[in-house]
Amino acid sequence: MPDTPPHPYPAAPDPEVDLVLLGGDIGIYALARAFHEKYGTISTVVTRHVAGPVADSSILRTVELSMSASEEDMVQALLQVGRDKAARPGGTRPILLANADFLVALLASRREELAAFYHLPLLDDDVLEAVADKATFSRLCAEIDVPTPRTEVLDFSAGTAPAIPELDLGWPLVAKASRSSAYNAVSFPGKRKVFEIEDRRQLTDLVARLTEAGYRDRFVLQEMIPGDDTAMLSVTAYVDTRGTVTLLGGAQVLLEEHTPGALGNPAAMFTTDLPEVFEQSVRFLEHSGYRGYANFDVKIDPRDGVAKFFEVNPRIGRNNYYMTAAGANVAEPVVADLVENREPARLVPREEILYSIVPWPLLRRYIVDPDLRARVREIGRRRTVHPLSYPVEGFRRRLYVRAAMANQVKKFLQHYPRPSSDGF
Repeated sequence: MPDTPPHPYPAAPDPEVDLVLLGGDIGIYALARAFHEKYGTISTVVTRHVAGPVADSSILRTVELSMSASEEDMVQALLQVGRDKAARPGGTRPILLANADFLVALLASRREELAAFYHLPLLDDDVLEAVADKATFSRLCAEIDVPTPRTEVLDFSAGTAPAIPELDLGWPLVAKASRSSAYNAVSFPGKRKVFEIEDRRQLTDLVARLTEAGYRDRFVLQEMIPGDDTAMLSVTAYVDTRGTVTLLGGAQVLLEEHTPGALGNPAAMFTTDLPEVFEQSVRFLEHSGYRGYANFDVKIDPRDGVAKFFEVNPRIGRNNYYMTAAGANVAEPVVADLVENREPARLVPREEILYSIVPWPLLRRYIVDPDLRARVREIGRRRTVHPLSYPVEGFRRRLYVRAAMANQVKKFLQHYPRPSSDGF
């Protein structure tokens, strides 16, 4: 099912809009594509390694460092790119974006130096620290009656194994790092993005492995919310420098990735209206003093029908292209805010589209509800989008997308061979 957009793109190049991106995954390419569609922008991507999602592309230029490049190396590369752009006659100040928590934290830690050359749509340090921490996120939600799963927190900051209290969360439970930027710094056998913990013995073992690996932050334990991947929702937003939410949309997830390092990343979803969830999202953004892009993970609890908010990512999220494809180009609000200095009307998706990085026969396998499967099939017939499948790209890119789709089949058959009732 090819991507057949309802309007022509790309736009003619806008000399006032420039973009620099730190990273090299699907989400980075999706941002470059959004800017290219709307403004004709040829983005600059700074990355340790030019991997498939950003390789051989006509819509971006890459600055490849090395796999051993430090965070300081990345900052110095960004400063050099900024200096080079500023030195050009009539040079435009670029927007600088990252799409991984630890990279967002890196940009925030060096914001004064980087702000000399870039527009930086970043949260203030205190807000970033609060919202990027899953434990603090739950507290902020409780202050404004936004539902979250029941949560307990284990603190590893002392460098010793924390005591495990008596828990009233039920078994199995879900365990995950409170801040992914801190978790990114440690490695240990069996490391996963999210753990399903069956009993106290498994929890004790995980605590021991985290301690031995040198983990020095908090770990969140949450009750398991029943339901498979189709109970998950994604909400994407942008809050401008005035505190106004100028981008807001969402999707129902159909299938998440199930490899250990990517568990929970949506692989397929369709855009849909979520009025109550949107209202709660805006309430949180305003209450927390949020600025910039945000991506919420939410799950509908089948026991009471209530949407439970899991976390907010202080970035746009890897799968942001579902917004652009549905008519809410994610480049527009940040350009209006930082380049044009205006407050536009809130941008919301206009179309119902299927976003998928997996082939339909594989996706169909995991949608067990026949009514939902029929609905998704009909949406997909009207329009299906893959973020990397951009018609302006050349033959090598098309080959890569085909290979990536085939690799998804292999990964799902290895890590998640059949659908489960809880998504694990």
